[in-house]
Amino acid sequence: MTTDQKSFITATVPVLKENGVLLTRYFYNRMFTHHPELKNMFNMGNQQSGKQQTALAMAVLAYAEHIADPSVLLPVVDRIGHKHISLDIRPEHYLIVGKHLIASIQEVLGEAATPEILDAWTAAYNQLAALMSGHEATLYEQQTIRKNGWTGWRPFKIARKEKESTEITSFYLYPADGGHVTAHLPGQFISLRTFLPELNLKQARQYSISSAPNEDYYRISVKKETGAKPDTDGMISNYLHNFLNIGDMVDITAPAGNFILAGEIDAPVTLISGGVGLTPLMSMLHNLIDRKHPHPVTWLHGCRSEEVHAFKDQLEQITAEYPLVTQHVFYDRLTDEHRANGINEGYLDISKLQDVNLNPDAHYFICGPSKFIEKHYQDLLSAGISKQNIYFEEFGPQLLALN
Repeated sequence: MTTDQKSFITATVPVLKENGVLLTRYFYNRMFTHHPELKNMFNMGNQQSGKQQTALAMAVLAYAEHIADPSVLLPVVDRIGHKHISLDIRPEHYLIVGKHLIASIQEVLGEAATPEILDAWTAAYNQLAALMSGHEATLYEQQTIRKNGWTGWRPFKIARKEKESTEITSFYLYPADGGHVTAHLPGQFISLRTFLPELNLKQARQYSISSAPNEDYYRISVKKETGAKPDTDGMISNYLHNFLNIGDMVDITAPAGNFILAGEIDAPVTLISGGVGLTPLMSMLHNLIDRKHPHPVTWLHGCRSEEVHAFKDQLEQITAEYPLVTQHVFYDRLTDEHRANGINEGYLDISKLQDVNLNPDAHYFICGPSKFIEKHYQDLLSAGISKQNIYFEEFGPQLLALN
């Protein structure tokens, strides 16, 4: 990009701050009108809730603000890239998106979209698309060279369903061809795709793998949504619970994601989860135990009640058998028995745990709702923990910009 083009991009930042979501909403409507087949690729629940439009608006704004040096966005590029390869997004999709994004800028801004601004945004988008697709090509290559690796969608069979709490059920997924799977990195997710009759579309959702790494199967542990609008937040999750049974088929892509427990960690580990956010941390805990991690492992978990506390018995057994593993649990509602067993009342609050050592050399992994992540991220910073030692996974479109 030329210096003038970068200046034109920078000049549009105030417009994006004020009208970014309006632009992205218009863009998605335009693209789906011309390419309705793409509805099979995009999460239509996030489209209805507006989460996807907001996430894209934030990403476009961040790119415009850092157009002078896009390299500062590489951590975000990596995170989005993992999401993209999990959905089998390819270079040809960037061509479609670019065409409709530039057209949307022209149509939404009207006369303000001068030829110079449109040329600048065309150059900027092409630069970003080259950066993203290039990085994703590397990620695809890494998937293919891993043992039992593959790319694209692969049919799997539901071999087992196991209830973990009143609202979370585990699904054990085995390759339909009888082959093996890539042993995931603890913390990674898979995309699962199935046909959704109520939308007459194929829909994909990303679920963290909750089992220990192995070459035979993947286990996902899925929460059934019972809120006022399960049509926008839980369409596939509820379909899995209500209609898919042992022997049914789904499509899956290979494990992806950069929220991972690195194999070289030689330090204490603290796992912090809210609700169903414990799923990737279960995989991390199993892996730490399997490799005989020599440092303390502390798990802090918060949920509404014992009834919705998934893996409760399993975690109690682990803490009983492994002295280096301890847990602290918070429930909204307590009984006398809970109090006698040391359960804490209310929202998970690190400051209430006087006997928890927030070691500055430890590694901290947070997973849960966005507000939960943000609170505990800031609490850890206030306690003197370095950003470099804090990792988090936000379910759904990326809306947090903490590090």
